[in-house]
Amino acid sequence: MAITSRKIINDPVHGFITINDPVIAAIVNHPYYQRLRRIQQMALAQLVYPGAVHTRLHHSLGAYHLMCNAITELKDKGINITDAEAQAAKAAILLHDIGHGPFSHALENVILKGVTHEDLSLLIMQALNTENDEALHGKLTLAIQIFTNQYPKKFLHQLISGQLDVDRLDYLSRDSFFTGVSEGVIGYQRILKMLTVHDNELVVEEKGITSVEKFLVSRRLMYWQVYMHKSVVAAENMLVKIIERAQWLLAQKDDAIKTGTVLDYFLSEFTGKLADIDLNAYCQLDDTDILSAIKKWQHHKDPVISLLCNRLLNRKSFKCKMQDKPISANEWDAAYALVKAKFPMNEKDLSFLCFKGEATNTLYKNDGETIKILLKTGQISTISQIQNALINESLSAPVKKFYICLLNV
Repeated sequence: MAITSRKIINDPVHGFITINDPVIAAIVNHPYYQRLRRIQQMALAQLVYPGAVHTRLHHSLGAYHLMCNAITELKDKGINITDAEAQAAKAAILLHDIGHGPFSHALENVILKGVTHEDLSLLIMQALNTENDEALHGKLTLAIQIFTNQYPKKFLHQLISGQLDVDRLDYLSRDSFFTGVSEGVIGYQRILKMLTVHDNELVVEEKGITSVEKFLVSRRLMYWQVYMHKSVVAAENMLVKIIERAQWLLAQKDDAIKTGTVLDYFLSEFTGKLADIDLNAYCQLDDTDILSAIKKWQHHKDPVISLLCNRLLNRKSFKCKMQDKPISANEWDAAYALVKAKFPMNEKDLSFLCFKGEATNTLYKNDGETIKILLKTGQISTISQIQNALINESLSAPVKKFYICLLNV
């Protein structure tokens, strides 16, 4: 391999990340991948945590680095992983989020209704695999099999997508670092050291139990303290309502809402069928298109979209009330009356300014994808079945919260 194919990237979370494979280098240099520089990892969380401005590219490189470490650890323990399998697993994790659209999860199933970023990631991987570029053509077949869990060595897929995968190990560490929220700090290095394989499945050695429990608890704390912080929920719902209003106005043949960019197609012409997606067009779409549109729409004659855009740009978002109990009829009536008094609009317009919703998070899914523990006796248990288990049945139950968003200030 030529020396020029080796690159070192200085990452603030993991330190130096090495790329020394021509296939990995070709992926990183591809325009579809470089688009991830313009996709925020945490959408609008930066309005609450100003440091949370890292991108999907940062995260995918970090997950790739942890995959490299995990494969090294497993091979050191005698697990049979060929060079081709190692390359494929690294390529798959590098591409696992390439299908994310603008502002990541905040606008998923909004711009492209019914289409997940996993669906799009697979489409893009398949497209890259048929590129004329010699470095990529036909080189991602095994990566696609691992990504879709069609490869016999199941543990390789579990490293990409499972309850203890390198994806989660990176984003918890990274999001904690950039937000400054210490509750998300996890011992990912020790977890990687404790990984092994039993009966073709990923397991954790018994002495790594405490680190895994800390990981799971940190994930829940980060969810409610950061990802579902009420001000983050308010801002991201405002972003959703802006896009939904734009879609509605386009359906009313309001040409003034058009931006003259690829965004127009996805807001008004996309059929909703995965097979009809123009990947070249989609991979031109990023956060800058949405931000540019919002800056334009703040001057639109429609009072709803101009109001929402102006408020979001100036961080004057919805007021969000979040609670453990469902929103009662009295609470809803009071909130609606407050908004209607402030903004005397029709019912359709008011639905963009006052609404309710719910959020659910499960610390640990006690199902077929359980985290398995290799005991010192050689037996296999699960994290919830060990003696004095911290992750028990009660903590496996989903936590649901209800919220109401309204514009009244």
